[in-house]
Amino acid sequence: MSDHSLKRRIGLLQAAAINMIDMVGIGPFVVLSVVAETMNGPWFLYAWIFGLLLSFVDAMIWSELGATFPLAGGSYNFLKEGFGEKWGKLMSFLFVWQTMIQAPLVIASAAIGFSHYFSYLVPLDAISGKIVSGAVVMLIVWLLYRKIETIGRISVLLWMGVIITMAWIIGGGIVHGNFLAPVKHINDGLELNKLFFISLGMAGVKTVYSYLGYYNVCHLGGEIVNPQKNIPRSMFISIAGIGMLYLLMNISVASVLPLHTIRQSNFAVSEFIQTIAGSGAARIATALILWVAFASLFSATLGYSRIPYAAAKDGAFFSMFARLHPKKNFPHISLLVLGAVGFIFSLLFKIQDVIDAILAMRILIQFAGQAVGLILLSRRKGRSFFKWKMPLYPIPVILAIIIWLCIYYSTGIHKMYSGLIVIAAGILVFLFKARRSREWPFRS
Repeated sequence: MSDHSLKRRIGLLQAAAINMIDMVGIGPFVVLSVVAETMNGPWFLYAWIFGLLLSFVDAMIWSELGATFPLAGGSYNFLKEGFGEKWGKLMSFLFVWQTMIQAPLVIASAAIGFSHYFSYLVPLDAISGKIVSGAVVMLIVWLLYRKIETIGRISVLLWMGVIITMAWIIGGGIVHGNFLAPVKHINDGLELNKLFFISLGMAGVKTVYSYLGYYNVCHLGGEIVNPQKNIPRSMFISIAGIGMLYLLMNISVASVLPLHTIRQSNFAVSEFIQTIAGSGAARIATALILWVAFASLFSATLGYSRIPYAAAKDGAFFSMFARLHPKKNFPHISLLVLGAVGFIFSLLFKIQDVIDAILAMRILIQFAGQAVGLILLSRRKGRSFFKWKMPLYPIPVILAIIIWLCIYYSTGIHKMYSGLIVIAAGILVFLFKARRSREWPFRS
């Protein structure tokens, strides 16, 4: 009889590559202009620094939980363990419930962003743009429909494209621009008043979105070699590397293009390359940006497909999601369902609405909730229970909770309400499910 369980075959290099290609999707290229316009000054770099610092702090929480519970599903396990037997079932169910909505939204956002940037090469109307975004989702699902060791090799190949693209952009600014000027003038006209912090919060929604994915390795915890070391290492390597690339990329573009041009452009990076190297080079650079966007969508879909599988295997979600492919040994039902819903969403929504909705939907349960769960678990088990321990506990956890709640508020009142509505609907479904199965979870 074959062993139908996930195998630990992803090493540190592949884990870091999976994280990094998830982080550097179409996001930083699409939101670069939006961030500059929102901040409305040379201090827009602070929004990228803000996202970097939050990622580092939050990664400490993921590292403690990921190293201690290296299982498929990531946050599903963290919330279940953190909130304990009484409330853990509800919180973990709500996470999976949200994942069935927000994971396809993430997939859709990357596909829509791909289509948007593809229009720099080939003008697209509304219908042809939707055809491109839908086709991208279908291609991703096809590529992921294979063994995990093959996917690990594909991830490293895609990651190389990310590094080449970012190196070209940064090198272009160093050679052709006044590279240090954006840093020298970062505080010109800066006033630390209420307006600045409101703008920072709004811009921070976009930059934080661009950093998301540093934790993707946790969703693949059951497939990571030496997870107690490689899960934390891969996250901090990913954040440090991508954070530096984001800052250098923004500095590079701002060293060549005037700020007002960046604010008004839909293709700032492509126009940057066109300015320094001509239209032919700009088309090649755009093709590389599309490679990066495709790589991110590949990585994100891979990680999310493991979440419904983990919950179903645990008996907390629909049993069909627990099935592994009989020959290729991966959760194929989960992959196909998320891909199908992502395909539908890619035809229905616009990217800016999707970005805000993704964060509003995830913050309360996954990010802030997970941090609270870590505190509760520490009180029950003690700090010696964890396989990896953050410095200065609990200061990073409290700081992360406060910042995530500020980001939630900055998504806007309508997105906040949408996130709460999804949670409320999930609670009703959970209670209905518990009543039908006669497994009431809140008994003392």
